[in-house]
Amino acid sequence: MATRQGVDANITTRLGADHQELFFAVKAEFDTDTIALWSGQGDITISGLEYTGAGGLLSVSDITEDTEIKSSGLTVMITGLDSTILSYALNEQYQNRPITILMGYLMGGANESAGTLTLFKGRMVSLGINDNPVGANISISCENRLVDLSKPSNYRYTKETQNYLYPNDVGLNRVALLADKEVVWGKAGAAAEGEGRQRQPWDDLGFGGF
Repeated sequence: MATRQGVDANITTRLGADHQELFFAVKAEFDTDTIALWSGQGDITISGLEYTGAGGLLSVSDITEDTEIKSSGLTVMITGLDSTILSYALNEQYQNRPITILMGYLMGGANESAGTLTLFKGRMVSLGINDNPVGANISISCENRLVDLSKPSNYRYTKETQNYLYPNDVGLNRVALLADKEVVWGKAGAAAEGEGRQRQPWDDLGFGGF
């Protein structure tokens, strides 16, 4: 893991330490606000963002990674939530909103991060709520953006699609005319023999008419 791309240099140092104290952190980005929780007690600041301690109430399913280019989803479980976080789950639009799972090391047992590693970065696709007398349990299913590789694209090489992506681009304005366009190459065609057509310098080369 020490040579993995994107690993914080501080984590590389911590891997050689005699004592390791790991933690996990979840950042769910809703439209109104960002919910940031970590698997410890109290608050901790990571990259300028304050994460609220959820302790053992926060759990993350197994994270798989292999050599194949494919999407591997995961599930985040949060139990015993207060009414504030529950209101986000009930009222906010969550589908396709970004979610990031971090793994990090604590500095000397204190609530100070010694470095983090991004384990997963994707989108929330479904959210389930199970309410009970103790509190609300929320299950968030997430998927990696690699899942888009298996989805068909609605974009086409047409004038309409090009204008939707780039309103001022006229590069595909005449692409529809190419469907029925006859291009005569290497021989004299009807256009070359048409009445009123001026003789062109390339006619003697046998390229035909365009």
